[in-house]
Amino acid sequence: MSSVGTRLRESREGPMRSRTIGELLAPAAPFDKKCGRENWTVAFAPDGSYFAWSQGHRTVKLVPWSQCLKNFLLHGTKNITNSSSLRLSRQNSDGAQKNKPREHIIDCGDIVWSLAFGSSVPEKQSRCVNIEWHRFRFGQDQLLLATGLNNGRIKIWDVYTGKLLLNLVDHTEVVRDLTFAPDGSLILVSASRDKTLRVWDLKDDGNMMKVLRGHQNWVYSCAFSPDSSMLCSVGASKAVFLWNMDKYTMIRKLEGHHHDVVACDFSPDGALLATASYDTRVYIWDPHTGDILMEFGHLFPPPTPIFAGGANDRWVRSVSFSHDGLHVASLADDKMVRFWRIDEDYPVQVAPLSNGLCCAFSTDGSVLAAGTHDGSVYFWATPRQVPSLQHLCRMSIRRVMPTQEVQELPVPSKVLEFLSYRI
Repeated sequence: MSSVGTRLRESREGPMRSRTIGELLAPAAPFDKKCGRENWTVAFAPDGSYFAWSQGHRTVKLVPWSQCLKNFLLHGTKNITNSSSLRLSRQNSDGAQKNKPREHIIDCGDIVWSLAFGSSVPEKQSRCVNIEWHRFRFGQDQLLLATGLNNGRIKIWDVYTGKLLLNLVDHTEVVRDLTFAPDGSLILVSASRDKTLRVWDLKDDGNMMKVLRGHQNWVYSCAFSPDSSMLCSVGASKAVFLWNMDKYTMIRKLEGHHHDVVACDFSPDGALLATASYDTRVYIWDPHTGDILMEFGHLFPPPTPIFAGGANDRWVRSVSFSHDGLHVASLADDKMVRFWRIDEDYPVQVAPLSNGLCCAFSTDGSVLAAGTHDGSVYFWATPRQVPSLQHLCRMSIRRVMPTQEVQELPVPSKVLEFLSYRI
């Protein structure tokens, strides 16, 4: 009874307000007024060294994340990126300092729609054997940034120097999203409005290995599972596809959304998949069975399927899984950022944000970054809660076992329930 009473009280009082950490404001004077200033993508480097975002037009800004946080503490929440007084410190360019994080502004030559960091260091490991590239040596001390452009090209940059390394040309339309395999293999997948996904091997001069076909319309987003074995891709016409990345074959199509699906993200243990749609919903799926385990609604009552596209001010634009595996962030057109727990159907924290387009958690999960139509970025502290023993046990076993294997374990049914994510 007490838990019910607590829940009713929380629902009446509303969710907590998330604490603002800071903001990065785009330069006020665009050099090409014919193009928009939309910030379609934000990203944190796997090792937490850098933060990157598209400032609009052709520009990507790279800043050392630790220095960025220090500037927020020193100067308050605002950090105007073209202000000399708040400019991030640059390191010397001599050999001893060449791999130290320093600020870069990259002109990509066309409007930037997507970006992703890549490294040969697996995200679960801290060491790496040097990889011999055809054109240059790539080792553990180098970090890459891939940028997807309006003209269908993908440019690969050296993060430490800002130099262009590779120019990948095969897509015929906007490259809407990019994702690197987390295993350090330097396999890159791109999602495009040309209705395809393409798989690139950056160890082999960016050779295109495979074209994944199945989407009948634009592909909006793609994401690797943490073990790199599975890829999710989402797009127009309610499409959610899961791909086997060992065989490059489609595993299944997930049915449930009523409008275009625009974003996707796996949980850190790979047991859950979050998808965001213009139907005003975020679904949490079991990717191994195709079951919907949770629905996070942004409009109440939820629209019926025939009117699912009618609530334009509730379209969900982005979704991101926290690194604790317990929280999900969503960003919608109703000028709100919401933080959800995977076991609660109402937000635990909210924050105001106008014209938001994308969001991502920092590498340690403590901060959420969100990009907006005017090329700026805003940051909030994320919910910090002690995970339950059940959640810790689930994450531990699900990192190495898919749903079917867990269900076949020779253990009592109560233990199976304890180890399972379920409706």
